[in-house]
Amino acid sequence: MTKEDFTNCYERIRPYIHKTPILTSSLLNKLVGTELYFKCENFQRAGAYKIRGATNAIMQLSKAEQQNGVVTHSSGNFAQALSLAAKNLNIKAYIVMPSNSPQVKKNAVLEYGGKIIECEPNIKARQDQADQIANDTGATFIHPSNNLDVIIGQSTAGLELLVEHSNLDFIMCPIGGGGLISGTALAATYFSDHCKVFGGEPIEADDAYRSLISGKIETNITTNTIADGLRTQLGSHNFPIIKEHVKQIIRVTETEIIEAMQLIWERMKIIIEPSSAVAFAAVLKEKETFKNKKIGIIISGGNVDVNNLPF
Repeated sequence: MTKEDFTNCYERIRPYIHKTPILTSSLLNKLVGTELYFKCENFQRAGAYKIRGATNAIMQLSKAEQQNGVVTHSSGNFAQALSLAAKNLNIKAYIVMPSNSPQVKKNAVLEYGGKIIECEPNIKARQDQADQIANDTGATFIHPSNNLDVIIGQSTAGLELLVEHSNLDFIMCPIGGGGLISGTALAATYFSDHCKVFGGEPIEADDAYRSLISGKIETNITTNTIADGLRTQLGSHNFPIIKEHVKQIIRVTETEIIEAMQLIWERMKIIIEPSSAVAFAAVLKEKETFKNKKIGIIISGGNVDVNNLPF
């Protein structure tokens, strides 16, 4: 990959995405003892950063492939993103969703024109069902995070952040499947001289933390986390990028996630989902590491059931 791959991607997808705002909070800066810049992908189309990667991946398909449609598996945000990206580009989208996916996310997929096929809530069932649909329909499988075109697309959130704030010391991302953090790490590598990328991860789904320690892809022992978007695991395309370019992964408890989420709702007056709160929770937990630094925090999405909040 070259720097031009990332700038070309950004120009390609720009008509289909929002350039999201970067917000600050003097109160939260004081609380942490640093300068925080929140990249608000909760204001992105389909409510999360994933429309970036989904759009790029579809646009990189041949016309023949596009005619047969696309298929993915996702607990919610990539499901919505691929559905909307496919609708924007006038192709079919088949979406395999675990049966326990939030109803608010299922509703959004349907509104965007995606066809939902439910499966058991485990990685094997998701992949088996997606493979079957691809075989039956000729649709191209697009993985939510372990796909280079998706990863390059996701990098554009970090690219926008660094273009506006080129002097950041760190960018903190939530980490689940690894698409956002690997894309962000590449953006920092190509578009900054010194910015380092950190990840925040739930202790209840800490495969990435353990993978960095062992040097190989680990699986989740549990996925019992409120951060439903982070219940997936790393893949063969993004793990090598993470291993080379991500400085550290900080694990947080469920209580810490909920407290961080509530702080942002109350102090910044914006809607974020639990998976997004993980990144801020990690900064709160390691205040000394980040003291007096300039930190970008990617708020990955805002697709949350407001009738079922954890606080």
